[in-house]
Amino acid sequence: MTDLIARFRDCPILVVGDLMLDEFVWGSVSRISPEAPVPVVEERDRTHTAGGAANTAANVRSLGGRAAVAGVVGADAEGERVRELLSGLGADVTGVKSDSTRPTTTKTRVIAHSQQMVRLDRERPGPIPANVEDDLLAAVTAVLPTVRGCVVSDYGKGVVTPGFASRLIAAARAANVPVVIDPKGTDFAKYRGATLVKPNQLEAGQVLNRKLTTGEEVDRAGADLLDLLGPDTAVLVTRGPHGMSLFERGREVVHVPAQARAVYDVTGAGDTVAGTLALTLAAGGDLTAACRLASLAAAVVVGKVGTATCSGEELRAAAQVVRW
Repeated sequence: MTDLIARFRDCPILVVGDLMLDEFVWGSVSRISPEAPVPVVEERDRTHTAGGAANTAANVRSLGGRAAVAGVVGADAEGERVRELLSGLGADVTGVKSDSTRPTTTKTRVIAHSQQMVRLDRERPGPIPANVEDDLLAAVTAVLPTVRGCVVSDYGKGVVTPGFASRLIAAARAANVPVVIDPKGTDFAKYRGATLVKPNQLEAGQVLNRKLTTGEEVDRAGADLLDLLGPDTAVLVTRGPHGMSLFERGREVVHVPAQARAVYDVTGAGDTVAGTLALTLAAGGDLTAACRLASLAAAVVVGKVGTATCSGEELRAAAQVVRW
């Protein structure tokens, strides 16, 4: 596993999807408001990190890979902040387009004593305009020949429309670039032809319109999702403390146990998993190895507070002590 992680270095990955700005207001609570029965948070600091698909790109960079980012932000200060954060990480932001009809999706989390008190969202979800979609697709097709893997981070904000998804996947297949999908919503048909689709257990159940509570139900759901997505697409169902279940057509289900020992914050863990999956496949690993490394990377980030990343050094350290 450590040899595979070493091949992450400078491995080029294209990250496509809904870009966001994560804002954190850090403070402390010492009293209750006289106006309402709510805590008064005394602000000490305010920080910003790349969120959504931008956090996936941050994880690719942290793990040692190179990241080219394609997505949409608003024509506002928050959009410029997202570009600055990505550029500061060393990511290529040529493919980041502006849409003047919407604000940059911004999530403001108020945290006191290491606990999230409230989250404020500023966004206007909906399909991006056709001209913006065409510009974005042109940017994607231009960079695909230069990368070895692609992650699509769909947060349901309007970038990954059915038409855009199908055209992107077709272009990636033509370029022989594996595509990992971090999905959203119930229209999984738009992801047909991707290399791997990664829903969590709740999302998998919503797509199939049924609850998944047992391992047997997850196994049946995985088989049904394979039928829905077609012969070329594998499915990874992430199951929180129960680990991950990998489904490939014609093969036995692979169950990967969870590695986390302490969970402080799951914010952005899915982005870490998606980035690790794409890097492993791009570096020549198979799907089973990708899932195992993704499980280790997730264990690292959920032990941190806030939108976090896993470094290559942290992943190597974790891989050296685990026994599969």
